[in-house]
Amino acid sequence: MRPLYLSCCSSSSRYLSPITFFSSSSSSSLLAKPILPTFRTNPGFKFTQSRSRLSIRNCSSISAKPSSELRKKKGSLDSSKPEDKKLRALRQLFSKPGIGIDAYVIPSQDAHQSEFIAECYMRRGFISGFTGSAGTAVVTKDKAALWTDGRYFLQGEKQLNSSWILMRSGNLGVPTASEWLNDVLAPGAKVGIDPFLFSFDAAEELKEDIARKDHELVYLYDVNLVDEIWKESRPGPPNSPIRVHELKYAGVDVVSKLSFLRSQLVDAGCSAIVVSMLDEIAWLLNLRGGDVPNSPVMYAYLVVTMDDTKLFVDSSKVTPEVSHHLKNGGVELRPYGSILSEIESLALKGTELWLDPSSINAAIANTYKAAGDKHLESLGSEDNSKSKNPKVSNGSSGQSWGPCGVYRASPISLAKAVKNPYELEGMRNAHLRDAAALAQFWTWLEDEIHKGAKLTEVDVSDKLLEFRQQQDGFIDTSFDTISGSGANGAIIHYRPEPGNCSIVDSKKLFLLDSGAQYVDGTTDITRTVHFGEPTAHEKECFTRVLQGHIALDEAVFPATTVGFVLDAFARSFLWKIGLDYRHGTGHGVGAALNVHEGPQSISFRYGNTTPLQKGMIVSNEPGYYEDHAFGIRIENLLHVKEANTKYRFGGIGYLAFEKLTFVPIQKKMVEVSLLSDAEIDWLNDYHSQVWEKVSPLVEGSASQWLWDNTRPLVRQ
Repeated sequence: MRPLYLSCCSSSSRYLSPITFFSSSSSSSLLAKPILPTFRTNPGFKFTQSRSRLSIRNCSSISAKPSSELRKKKGSLDSSKPEDKKLRALRQLFSKPGIGIDAYVIPSQDAHQSEFIAECYMRRGFISGFTGSAGTAVVTKDKAALWTDGRYFLQGEKQLNSSWILMRSGNLGVPTASEWLNDVLAPGAKVGIDPFLFSFDAAEELKEDIARKDHELVYLYDVNLVDEIWKESRPGPPNSPIRVHELKYAGVDVVSKLSFLRSQLVDAGCSAIVVSMLDEIAWLLNLRGGDVPNSPVMYAYLVVTMDDTKLFVDSSKVTPEVSHHLKNGGVELRPYGSILSEIESLALKGTELWLDPSSINAAIANTYKAAGDKHLESLGSEDNSKSKNPKVSNGSSGQSWGPCGVYRASPISLAKAVKNPYELEGMRNAHLRDAAALAQFWTWLEDEIHKGAKLTEVDVSDKLLEFRQQQDGFIDTSFDTISGSGANGAIIHYRPEPGNCSIVDSKKLFLLDSGAQYVDGTTDITRTVHFGEPTAHEKECFTRVLQGHIALDEAVFPATTVGFVLDAFARSFLWKIGLDYRHGTGHGVGAALNVHEGPQSISFRYGNTTPLQKGMIVSNEPGYYEDHAFGIRIENLLHVKEANTKYRFGGIGYLAFEKLTFVPIQKKMVEVSLLSDAEIDWLNDYHSQVWEKVSPLVEGSASQWLWDNTRPLVRQ
């Protein structure tokens, strides 16, 4: 699904820097015990704005409508065309009292570093018109540029108007945002950010990078400049009720999870932790929400000490059932906007606080640091110079200590990623119901196309939703369906919109990437089909993608293997003819949670050194995209399991994959002459499993479709 583009140097990804190891917990425990490394934080902060404000802005936005106008090649504003009204209004704020900046950086994230966000936080989309899930906008007094990765190059070309420069991140010669700022700004400029929208790590990295040209990073705590021009058209905050995630799906109760977390605090020498990632809070408290489209989470912060647990959330979302559930777990409620006051209070008490610098926002980190400095001053610290910067220990633990805190990866991330038996069972069951819905859908779609129906990409997406809604336990889609006919399939994260999409063409390839949120699991599947006769080139590309998919599916590897080692398995067949794709091969998936989950991944980017572990779930989604022509992707979800190998070299266990997704792969797209006998056997065995597992769940024409599409492939 929506393949991830993972970069070892991207500060926006929270899973790329730490090395994560794993220690097996006792057989009676359903929680993985992670051994997590520490982060080294850059020394010192430079505050340029008052930190007196101790409340969080809470609200939601309109979806920016895409523009069909292509980006102009010119690097700055075209004087022959009127300046973008939003950019003009934004620039007028630069010189206002209390602001005084020369450039403003607008990231994609909300205050919780979420990938998918509520509409009111889609500030980058509002200001630029670019609606992809990843990207950073930078606006100076006379230029505007947007950085995005290879998944969104074509989308950026379509949606950005002539006032914007599209920066294709990762391409040769394309500068980073900080490099570009250092190039276009005169020395000594001031660059503004909203510190709630940057992780501590990202803000520190940006500050350090632009300091090379004597630029200053200005933290605008009290105002977000995009919000100032958005004004009344900005939607209100999300207010969906929270629900309890039942124990039969979660597998472990809240008290046990909190006990596990507190044991991690003891091991780290901390007395409290601040959790800001929404999926971590939902998993830890066995709650689910509806604040974010496609992701069953709620906007909240969590503070866990050795003695109490406080959930900072809008109380209007808390139902009586949820209130009772939290009370039983020993969880107290606090207003969402009071989190900074709580952080300041903890710091003034000298609390040794655990902060994940890759996810905690800079506003929280800076508040904690400032209050911690006050605490040390009140104690008459013997060495005030040490209180200004976190100390970096040279000991074996590698921990980075502040005045009263430790900066390291959240222990919840890995524990959540390693699914327990109840979570795995829910995922298996959800995938089978989802497969039944897809069998019904493909039966309908092929019949309609063969009858000559003129269906748009949106019609197809909406009909798939109808079939899924008929399945027990359906909650929502797990992401916006990618329904791409012909050239639109080459836009890796294409999103069709009513009135601005194509008719599904029976003479072109059709790529459908979709997923669902069920009460017991999360699904994500991509299939590429042709309703007529594919060309020889299309068949060769499809078959090589399939060969890579098979190679990864059949991989057996040491238990210490990290994802980037496996990435080449999926690309090697494309490489043989000089082809490739611009996204990672696999991402983690939550259990009835976010469809993109870390810390694990399978990607050509080697910055993520988290080894794959038994119980993790990853996607297997190689592809190939021919710009302005077609796109191909084949995606299943896989569960990491123990492999029964003849030997255990070095005493290390080995791992393999178990398939969770059971939907036919179109055989007419396969060039059989390219497949080995073993690869044909894999495809036939897979289709045999699809029939065995899914046929009891469908009937009538869907059953016949499933039978026809799971018959063995025979070499002619």
